[in-house]
Amino acid sequence: MSKLPNIGTSIFTVMSKMATEYNAINLSQGFPNFPVDDRLTTIVANLAKENVHQYLPMAGYPPLLSKIALLIKKSYGRTVWPETEILVTAGATQAIFTTIQALIKTNDEVIILDPSYDCYEAPVLLCNAKPVRVALNDDYTPNWETIEKACSSRTKMIIINNPHNPTGKILTESDFEALEKLLLKFPEIIVLSDEVYEYITFEEKHISSHTRSLLLNRCVMVSSFGKTFHITGWKIGYLIAPEHLMIEIKKVHQFLVFSVNSLSQVAISEYLDVVSVEEIGSMYQEKRDYFRNLLKNSRFKLMPCEGTYFQVASYATISNENDVDFCKRLITEHGVEAIPISTFYADGKDLHLIRFCFAKDNATLEEAAKRLCAI
Repeated sequence: MSKLPNIGTSIFTVMSKMATEYNAINLSQGFPNFPVDDRLTTIVANLAKENVHQYLPMAGYPPLLSKIALLIKKSYGRTVWPETEILVTAGATQAIFTTIQALIKTNDEVIILDPSYDCYEAPVLLCNAKPVRVALNDDYTPNWETIEKACSSRTKMIIINNPHNPTGKILTESDFEALEKLLLKFPEIIVLSDEVYEYITFEEKHISSHTRSLLLNRCVMVSSFGKTFHITGWKIGYLIAPEHLMIEIKKVHQFLVFSVNSLSQVAISEYLDVVSVEEIGSMYQEKRDYFRNLLKNSRFKLMPCEGTYFQVASYATISNENDVDFCKRLITEHGVEAIPISTFYADGKDLHLIRFCFAKDNATLEEAAKRLCAI
């Protein structure tokens, strides 16, 4: 008997398989197709000959933990302790899974804000706990009144994703104030703050949970080197948590992966000495603006994109089809792969919106836009 009877093949797998069959341009999955920084590949090449191929300490390579602490201090002004508050993980997904497995028990409830990344629900179900899916407003802002009504004495966690996948929205000061008031009313709730796109923001920088003093003692923050440095295949991230939560998280981590790939940890530790994370947002803002400009004469209506490398677009003036069927036809007839937003909702809410990934080289974006503008 399946432990996840209602979870099947992900929409990403389905669409990517179709895209391969029809030789479509892949603007669905969130991975860049442009080269990695030469400085990083040079570091890796040099390290491959060094003694960096055995197990590292369970929590992470000590110099990397120290440099993560410096990065957080520089980015957010927060002091974290490398030995007790930082854990290097095999990607952000593992960080999220491990946190939920460590902190959520049978019959607990976890608030998930829809549309939501598909890795949030499964670990909750595997804990024999209950995911409580609460839809954002149609403009993708949180409805805190609805969220509060969904909370109860059984609620033990709320997951926030900021900047938000798939919509590209960022939370505001008033959102955090509402969240903090909610936590005062429900002192047992822990916040899981998924901030993997933290360095991919544009006109306004996102407000990180790291900067909210009222959250720090009851919040787990998840970050991704894969997203930040466009090395998604490395599957390396990290999480920050207060010591009393980290003790429990490490208990699960040691039996799930024990320690993360040694070469990648040492390489990133050295790379952090030469790279500036401030450059990341500027690079992606250029790509966002370029892609939006390419589509300005199309029949798609582009939604605001405040962060991430995803562009949500409405096709309401093009077709009345549901978004899954429209995306399939986009592949078979026009050779472009996108993701339907309804698949990020528990109830399949369909607003005739789809998501494009613009983390691609200009030639890919140009050819995709040419095809989309022809619709």
